[in-house]
Amino acid sequence: MRSRMIMMEKRLIAPHFTPMATLISRWQHHFIETNRIRLHCVTQGEGELVILLHGFPEFWYSWRHQIPALAKHFKVVVPDLRGYNDSDKPDSGYDLDTLSADIRGLMASLGYLKAHVVGHDWGGAIAWHLAQHFPQHLHRLAILNAPHPHRLSQELTRNLDQLRRSWYMLAFQVPAVPEWLIRQNLPTFVRNVFQGQSVRKGAFSEQDAEIYQAALEKPGVLTAALNYYRQMFSPQAVFKQWGRSPDLVTVPTLVLWGEEDNFLSHALTDHIEPLVSAPFRLMLVPNCGHWIQQEVPQTVNRELLHFLRQSIP
Repeated sequence: MRSRMIMMEKRLIAPHFTPMATLISRWQHHFIETNRIRLHCVTQGEGELVILLHGFPEFWYSWRHQIPALAKHFKVVVPDLRGYNDSDKPDSGYDLDTLSADIRGLMASLGYLKAHVVGHDWGGAIAWHLAQHFPQHLHRLAILNAPHPHRLSQELTRNLDQLRRSWYMLAFQVPAVPEWLIRQNLPTFVRNVFQGQSVRKGAFSEQDAEIYQAALEKPGVLTAALNYYRQMFSPQAVFKQWGRSPDLVTVPTLVLWGEEDNFLSHALTDHIEPLVSAPFRLMLVPNCGHWIQQEVPQTVNRELLHFLRQSIP
């Protein structure tokens, strides 16, 4: 049944968790060949395949709270997307068709025909694209603070508030300069993007900031990450979508959205339901920003497990 829910989450004292350093030491790291590149992946668990796709400017570490929870029931695979952290950083291939081919090839390399795909931010854009164009490879689709591409294009052309929030996407179109500026101020950039833009400030420690900074310092990462945005606004990409009706999503879909996202207005969640012809559920989470799986990990874990486990006999 389709439903739309706005969830009020109470602030609770977190139960005891295994220290993160201990959990990370248990995870396996692999380099997996796909689509003529190597993706670095973190894996844990057995069973149906769940692929978690991160966004900008993250890497697999943004799913650190979800990996152990989901791995109790699934085989969880978390790649560094093309260009990020320890994955290959080619000069090209940052369009959605190629990025989706990376993930389809990842499934095939792991011996799976289908997977549950969960995406946040840019990972969500890839997940939407997979669901629209390659539904035969998806069991279920879960989206975290990532707009449906059709809704994003609509809002960017007629919603001044969203255009204001998206100023950085336009600034990133300038060649070379944005990555040079970020590199010169990387510690400040990391703190401002993560802790500065989160609603729940305790979600990010100084150690987390250092880990993200170290991943972004690796040669080629910043240019690769910004190439996602440059490809998004390339003439070829704009022309390809011009005047096209969006393909309907035909797999069960869950959208979780932190309402106080400073980058993406929750107005982007309006009118998604007609774009999905399968069971659909939207949950708006108040007092939560863009980094939803890191700001409210218990809520995200609970909702993902409930949604994904519905496919298990």
